[in-house]
Amino acid sequence: MDIKKLVKPNVRSLKAYKAEDIPCKVKLDANESPYGFRVLENINTNRYPDPEAKELRGLVAKSLKVRTENVLHGNGSDELIYNLIATFGGPVVYPTPTFSMYGIISQALGEKYTGLSLDDTFDLDMDGMNKQMQRLKPKMIFLSSPNNPTGNSYSADRILHIIKRSKGIVVVDEAYQQFSTKKSFVPLLKRYKNLVVLRTLSKVGLAGLRTGFMIAHKDIVNEVNKVRLPFNLNSLSQKVAINALKENRKLKERINSIISERKRLFKELAKMDSVRPFPSDANFILFQVKTADKCYRGLLKRGVLVRNMKGIAGGCLRVTVGTPAENNTFIKNLKQLL
Repeated sequence: MDIKKLVKPNVRSLKAYKAEDIPCKVKLDANESPYGFRVLENINTNRYPDPEAKELRGLVAKSLKVRTENVLHGNGSDELIYNLIATFGGPVVYPTPTFSMYGIISQALGEKYTGLSLDDTFDLDMDGMNKQMQRLKPKMIFLSSPNNPTGNSYSADRILHIIKRSKGIVVVDEAYQQFSTKKSFVPLLKRYKNLVVLRTLSKVGLAGLRTGFMIAHKDIVNEVNKVRLPFNLNSLSQKVAINALKENRKLKERINSIISERKRLFKELAKMDSVRPFPSDANFILFQVKTADKCYRGLLKRGVLVRNMKGIAGGCLRVTVGTPAENNTFIKNLKQLL
């Protein structure tokens, strides 16, 4: 039997997302926080988790100054993106380069999708976006701000223009917003019913939990909740996330530490010949170097893992902001290679 013949054509041509586990001493490739939480408390493993994650959603709602009914939990932002597209369908539009799952999930679900190139400053190309909104009439537009892998936040007025003009759902993915000086779009939810904001705990030290949230009008939450699998967020993830959110001061201290190290790392990269770092609002820095492939391999040989953006942002590497010691190791080895 040829199993491939049984697979839907849109899935057959899809390439699986590869999250490679490459051995290294200093891991700076996945936009994770270098600071984690080690919490194990009384958790009843014989009982299903709270299907509505009521306490956790309540804490998130309180921190964002919205109602609990405006928050929906997901097994990472990925699941929420999947559920949104499953609920509303396509066409799906997003700028590129950006988070790859917007396109991957759209294809997996058999929906039409279009990537639109950013302008020369990595900002939204409004001429192109206006044309795509008029031509395709997308049901969903995904805007990751701050954006991965470029690191910058899009102009707020351009995002607002898209929200106002779009006849579909506009998702502002704020996975890295806590590292940004720009304002969140959450307060605008009261004004625009078609706006959805995504948040995650993955970038602030809880990537292992796979815990994300969608903040939106209750009508959108109710519809997306119909396709959410029951018990999608396990008891351990809920408990650890609750404890971490209750330690809000510690979270803020760690975020501030990463922001401070990001500034230092940017200055060090800017001093190096043949290196061009791009300003970042996230917990990573995209930088251009003439010998990107060679630098990537050289750093890996020295035990330092960064992300090679080959095929996404040509001639660029992306480094996650680590601890001061990890960043020093990265800087030292990059200088030696150059």
